[in-house]
Amino acid sequence: MGFTIGAISGLGGTRDSHQLRSGGRRRHRTSAATTVAEYTGLWGWSVVPGARAARGAGGRTECSCGAAVCPAPGAHPLDASLEVPPGSTLDEAGAAWRQCPGAALLLPTGRHFDVIEVGEAAGRHALVRLERMGLPLGPVALAPHGRAWFFVAPGAAAELPELLYRMGWDDARLDLRGLGEGEYVTAPPSDRGGLGAVRWLRPPTLEGTGRPPQARLLLGTLAYVSHRSAA
Repeated sequence: MGFTIGAISGLGGTRDSHQLRSGGRRRHRTSAATTVAEYTGLWGWSVVPGARAARGAGGRTECSCGAAVCPAPGAHPLDASLEVPPGSTLDEAGAAWRQCPGAALLLPTGRHFDVIEVGEAAGRHALVRLERMGLPLGPVALAPHGRAWFFVAPGAAAELPELLYRMGWDDARLDLRGLGEGEYVTAPPSDRGGLGAVRWLRPPTLEGTGRPPQARLLLGTLAYVSHRSAA
């Protein structure tokens, strides 16, 4: 049964603020668990609970990890041991997320995929060019700090310098980097660093998620567009 005004109102028609807040938290937990189960069960990815950022006293950005000085507020794992593995069900995802209510969803790179990160403008332009060229593409996400994330086959981050060298881009000025083993990206629709939600420019599909494309197929276009944007 869904929530209605009558279901969360008092007999006199006045809303109970405690009930409203509790209902909101329950809906958030349910929504988060459903999204986690989609990533693990449908796409076969691992999900790790991540810290969230909030505005503290004086407008400072504070991290939910509680550290007095956090190098990456709202953009790092809370506890990697609470990782929800691929294939987890909705019940399993819900049980895991109840241990860290309100956590952001983080995806570890270097296992099921790596990520090539470029600036937002370059990423948007490159995505249009790649789609027109009919090249195989995986998911593409847009982060609120102005970065686009292209999901590619694992190993790309380690191979990136050699690939750029072979393509003649090793000496070029590029706003481009690889994210691989030991790193994480924030998964849509979670907030990143208190700046806003991460969202999909190209969402996962059953055809392209299980086997993300080799980085070499996209890298020439990404490097070219990134170089033009930097210039």
